[in-house]
Amino acid sequence: MINDKLINPESIVVVGGSEDLFKPGGKVLRNIIDSNFEGNLYVVNPKQDLVQGIISYRDPDQLPPVDLAILAIQAGLCLPVVETLISKKNTRAFIIISAGFSESGEEGRKLEEAIARVIDEAEGCLIGPNCIGVITPGYSGVFTSPVPRLNSRGCDFVSGSGATAVFIFESALPKGLTFASVYSVGNSAQTGIEEVLEYWDETYVPGVSSPVKLIYVESISNPDKLLHHASSLIRKGCFIAAIKAGITEAGSRAASSHTGAMASSDSAVEALFRKAGIVRCSGREEMTTVASVFFHKPLKGRNIAIITHAGGPAVMLTDALAAGGMNIPLITGEDHDKLLAMMNPGASAVNPIDMIATATEEQLSNVIDYVDKNLPSIDGMTVIFGSNGLNDMMEIYDLLHRKILECNKPLYPILPSVSSSRAELEYFMGKGHINFPDEVVLGRALTKISNTPYPADEKIFLENIDIPLIRNIIENAGPGYLEPSAIQQLLKAAEIPFVEEVVVTNRRRLAVTAERMGYPLALKVVGPVHKSDVGGVTLNIKSKKHLEAEFARMKRIRGVKAVMVQKMLSGAELFIGAKYEPRFGHVILCGLGGIFVEVLGDVSSGLAPLTFREAESMIRSLKGYRIIKGTRGKPGINEKIFVEIIVRLSSLLRFATEIKEMDLNPLIGGPDVITVVDARIRVEK
Repeated sequence: MINDKLINPESIVVVGGSEDLFKPGGKVLRNIIDSNFEGNLYVVNPKQDLVQGIISYRDPDQLPPVDLAILAIQAGLCLPVVETLISKKNTRAFIIISAGFSESGEEGRKLEEAIARVIDEAEGCLIGPNCIGVITPGYSGVFTSPVPRLNSRGCDFVSGSGATAVFIFESALPKGLTFASVYSVGNSAQTGIEEVLEYWDETYVPGVSSPVKLIYVESISNPDKLLHHASSLIRKGCFIAAIKAGITEAGSRAASSHTGAMASSDSAVEALFRKAGIVRCSGREEMTTVASVFFHKPLKGRNIAIITHAGGPAVMLTDALAAGGMNIPLITGEDHDKLLAMMNPGASAVNPIDMIATATEEQLSNVIDYVDKNLPSIDGMTVIFGSNGLNDMMEIYDLLHRKILECNKPLYPILPSVSSSRAELEYFMGKGHINFPDEVVLGRALTKISNTPYPADEKIFLENIDIPLIRNIIENAGPGYLEPSAIQQLLKAAEIPFVEEVVVTNRRRLAVTAERMGYPLALKVVGPVHKSDVGGVTLNIKSKKHLEAEFARMKRIRGVKAVMVQKMLSGAELFIGAKYEPRFGHVILCGLGGIFVEVLGDVSSGLAPLTFREAESMIRSLKGYRIIKGTRGKPGINEKIFVEIIVRLSSLLRFATEIKEMDLNPLIGGPDVITVVDARIRVEK
């Protein structure tokens, strides 16, 4: 548990402190000294009485009472030191930067657990082991460099990897991004990513606490806790960006369904982050750029004006924004003419607004003001302005400083001259501003933020969902794939529309069913899991002769127990699937059916239970969403019904965790109705 002794210690001891700044104990001591720690600072070193000017004790027994201990000694020596400090020195916060614990094998794991147990029993706090340390406003307790600039309104940052944390500092510093606190949790023997989020949530004070939280995580041990506290923070006004590393499929199991093949633990993470409202980033440059956007005025729409004096970067930014669903609206008519009149001959005002290389400070000022005050359709501005030898860059950056503060719309400065205008950039960032040196990275960051939904509500949709019936069906089902009749009962219990189907085993029943349903019909085998692979699906049967021939053929297929007759439906094919991921619950996938899911993998994911807003966001994030809306004269699919089916399915699964994989593939949809045509459900108990 994070406590005040860790955050605001009045005294710190570095056990293993050294004169050697190339050793962790020496560097962490130096960083604490350089951070002007105002409390009492001690060292334990068995060979010295003075280390870097700080009093050193030969043995922990000789220390006065101390709040926080930072251990930089061999792993095998840590447990007795912890026990002494707890029992004799009233120490209740520990940062163990030493390695050689659970990451090194079974003996190290046992030692780590013993230390955590001792600290837990004393109601103390443990960070690590195997970490770089902690930075708070009171002290810089890390053994690495650079130590980031601290600012009470900068980013709060927690990382499961010390080295990655350092590299994120390196990415942040040139942009002018600052930090309020840093937690490197290492092996997370007691305090992990989730516990740091919990602390941030419980201590958050709007207008006082840092509004931006950054997370680097390699393993999520408690998804529910992360979801609860992350979404709570965002509802309080925070912004959260995160990197989840370790997303490859190398270790994934073979699966028997489309959903099983596509859904993975990474799908679960993606769904978890979307549900919480966390902006997921793919790397440190993207994360620090997203964080930098968070510190600007909020962007309230998707329409961006690009103001530039260089054509190429504007084109690349346009491509990056458009690829992510942002808009760069054309400027026409009177607005176009007025903007054009403000600039030199040869300029363009259509958007991007290309002021060309001879643009002046006054022209830039006038264009920014016009876009901010006279173009209500524009939600935000980017200004690309580098050094070309024709402007005093100090004047340009002073202008941007004023406009960022004065404009009602967010203004994102893209200032790529990080070498030729280095001094001027430092002056600009010294006024509290952040620079975006790469226009494409900024464009992608803006789209990531825009496409991340707000945290979902926590209540479950239960209207006309028969939970007792769902439980009865599941409890009476055996392990493996459900029979068609059980599948129909389940879907009916959740009011999910399913095409009429009849299982037949003889020609007489086949003929009666066909006469009642009417042609065209579809035949599908009952028994084999992958029907198409064994030739067990025939569609659009229009005659009795064709029907009987296909029935006879299918009955000869190995493993076939019966044949299912369905009425043929017409419309667009859709797909919904689900897979149960341990600790996360059911990951729901949706998309267009056919080639879109099988070849292109165009699916989006959500974590059950889903709200209507979440399901709507999933559908609208599909690359094939334009087909759902209707395109090239073809009618669209009823989006409202599609959303409700996804939500109902997620509620069903919430009360049937024994379902491990499910495919509804395809559903046939049109403007008025969507119907499940084929379903496969696998149960494990």
